[in-house]
Amino acid sequence: MKPLLPFLALLFAWSCATRRPTFFQVLPAEPSYLLRSPDLEDIPFPEVPGRYTDVGPGWVDLRPEMGLQVENAYFKEGAPRRGLASFLGTEVALYRARTEGGLRLISVESKVAQRPKDQPPVSKLIPASLARYRYHRFFYQVIFRSKGGTQGAVLLGAGSIGEIEQLGAQLLTDPDSVCSGQFVHCAIFPEACSVALEMEIFVNGSPRSILWGSLLANVAAQPRRVDLLRKYAGHLAPVKIDATDANALRLPLLPGDHVNWE
Repeated sequence: MKPLLPFLALLFAWSCATRRPTFFQVLPAEPSYLLRSPDLEDIPFPEVPGRYTDVGPGWVDLRPEMGLQVENAYFKEGAPRRGLASFLGTEVALYRARTEGGLRLISVESKVAQRPKDQPPVSKLIPASLARYRYHRFFYQVIFRSKGGTQGAVLLGAGSIGEIEQLGAQLLTDPDSVCSGQFVHCAIFPEACSVALEMEIFVNGSPRSILWGSLLANVAAQPRRVDLLRKYAGHLAPVKIDATDANALRLPLLPGDHVNWE
């Protein structure tokens, strides 16, 4: 068996040398820093969010651990829906995208003593039929010519990727044809409504909802130490990063990230 030992040692050394890293690494570069993935792909910081979900000009597809915070303002019945004179308060609904598809209503908070009858509850701004669709695409702002140039956020829902792509492309060119009448794939949020695209991460062991597009620096401000774990191939992989480098802290965070810092 002795002649076999050098061969086994060589085989072991070769396997160790060719084994891929199991960590991410932040690399200084110009014009933007890079995130090197465990499969050795270098991704410029601005492109990192687009590796988690599809992102386009003014829109984002919702993926697990992403969601919407919908805050709607209410005014006295029959009064103009603007200004403080008739303002009654707000209601806030929080939605999360499910792993199996669809949106789940997490919570509703109301600061309106008595909601006016001519304004729907915030929980109805996304109809249940729309929330049940498997795929959703959120548009930050769409202009509707038939409503005098009214601008508002829009949520599309569809049963397949092909359908959401088709509806999304049509919305960009002719929004009134997609969201007119009783179109079941579209929800237009009122002008008095603000919609924030959020994601869930963990900070020092506790879950936290933050805005989509947030940077590590937004969570860990001037840290002495920072440890970041990111999902990769079914497990959490460490991200090697220099906590003293302000540019490195501009790394975009992703849903499910674990940030521990002090």
